[in-house]
Amino acid sequence: MTELDVQGLQRRLVEFAAAREWEPYHTPKNLAAALSVEASELLEIFQWLTPEQSARVMETPGSAHRVRDEVADVLAYLLQFCDVLGIDALTALSEKIDRNELRFPPSGDRSLPSAPAPGPSPTHTPAPSPSPSPAPSPPGSSSPSSCPSAPPSPSTSD
Repeated sequence: MTELDVQGLQRRLVEFAAAREWEPYHTPKNLAAALSVEASELLEIFQWLTPEQSARVMETPGSAHRVRDEVADVLAYLLQFCDVLGIDALTALSEKIDRNELRFPPSGDRSLPSAPAPGPSPTHTPAPSPSPSPAPSPPGSSSPSSCPSAPPSPSTSD
């Protein structure tokens, strides 16, 4: 393949995974988790750098290589995620840019917004305090209603 295109790269990734019999592991959940891990590895490169150092990260061959590798890993998992879910990544991005252009129209003033005055504004009404969360269930008593990540129990009445 001489031309780099999204569909061609997705095909190569699918073929790569198929040749290694990895398809059963390429679920949306697993791919989203792997994408998050790789994005964290990219962030790790910049973790303790100053803004000035981070702007120059590509000037050092070793760090430039690490950044390119992590960007490739992030993109690979994102493309595999999109393939599994049938998402056209470029269309999704274009549509998101369209929505953002409507949500955030350009303004004539390009300066940073000024900070609000300290203290509550005259029209500010504090929101009511949320009710306290129920206490977690003690270990060994895992009822689905007390565990937000538990799947709903099957209904017995249809």
